[in-house]
Amino acid sequence: MVTEAQRRELMRGARAATSTQAYALRCRIVLACAEPGAFNTHVAAEVGVSAMTVRKWRGRFIEYGLAGLADEPRPGRPPSILLDQVQQVVEMTLEQVPSDATHWSRSSMAERTGLSKSTVGRIWRRFELKPHLSDGFKISTDPLFVEKVVDVVGLY
Repeated sequence: MVTEAQRRELMRGARAATSTQAYALRCRIVLACAEPGAFNTHVAAEVGVSAMTVRKWRGRFIEYGLAGLADEPRPGRPPSILLDQVQQVVEMTLEQVPSDATHWSRSSMAERTGLSKSTVGRIWRRFELKPHLSDGFKISTDPLFVEKVVDVVGLY
């Protein structure tokens, strides 16, 4: 039931230092299940998990293949700040200066964007933006900087 390509990927997932422990365990379970005459109880004892866990991951692999071993998105509160708003704050911080001041403050940025002062502070802290420090604050000349920021924000 497991092809050679799948077996190679499962072995890589079970051994790779970059794999999460959960993914590596799932790969080891499926590899053990691929052996001839493997019963859930025997695999469970060998790997050190319950038979229900073996049945779950064996079933997911049969139904979805390698994609079934990946983590599913977890439920939770949706983000209250949209990526566009974060991008707007970062772009304004890096590319604009308020008309009545030399640099942005949390309150002036909050007033301009409609976000709270603490939200602006969290965004600046996340991207290590410090517009009040003239020595350490540099405007990026990278033309792809905004796209990179959006990619990073997408991870969170």
